[in-house]
Amino acid sequence: MKTLRTLAQYPLFYAGLLALGAMCLGWCVLAWAMRPFLSPDKGRAIGRAGISGGFRLYFGLTTWLGLTRFELDELDALDGQPSMILAANHPTFLDAVFLISRIRNAGCIMKADVVDNPFLGAGARLADFIRNDSPRNMVRHAVRDLRQGSHLLVFPEGTRTIEHPVNDFKSGFALIAKGAKVPVQTLFIENSSPFLCKGWPIYQRPPSFPMVYRVRLGKRFTVGDDAKLFTRELQHYFEHELARAELALMVEASPSERTAHD
Repeated sequence: MKTLRTLAQYPLFYAGLLALGAMCLGWCVLAWAMRPFLSPDKGRAIGRAGISGGFRLYFGLTTWLGLTRFELDELDALDGQPSMILAANHPTFLDAVFLISRIRNAGCIMKADVVDNPFLGAGARLADFIRNDSPRNMVRHAVRDLRQGSHLLVFPEGTRTIEHPVNDFKSGFALIAKGAKVPVQTLFIENSSPFLCKGWPIYQRPPSFPMVYRVRLGKRFTVGDDAKLFTRELQHYFEHELARAELALMVEASPSERTAHD
């Protein structure tokens, strides 16, 4: 019975991904149709609520099917708080998706060619997500978004993690925080599965289920006068915290440790 259930999980998982793709395409069509009739503020609110709600529905389904498990309750502490940058490490392609599913008014920086796509980018344009084409325009747009009350989700690595525990950080997010005069709240993502980590193709199935994702809140920082210095210091903080968490997991999983406690 367990073997049959395991075999069934893989087609269910990929059927779920196809359903997610269909939901995204359907929302883009609806967003394209609605946008001309909505004010920018109303469009941003509806666009972000729709994206967040759709992702939450998808992950609720995969959790119910036993494919995923999320430990995201610490993010609830951010509800209703003033604007800030949410800076997270970036182990998998799914990071932004499940974070946005829990953060209802999240701004996001996206590749310009996706936002500019006349069809696929309609949802992103309605939600007023930020293009990454020009650094100056990106910073200006992000500062404006934060001043309108958003929580801006950023991955300081700029891409999914290649160098363990994190890639070198880019300083753009620090310039944005400095310009908007908002704090930087750190988020630490821990994942149990290599699925959709850098170099893992989407057609390669996950090794096992459920895939577990956990987010914990780190310290909240204020950017000083030197954005590049702050970026280096924040990278060191991430390296230290992620190494400490990895060591704790290794100790917890150690048979000798379990025997000693028994």
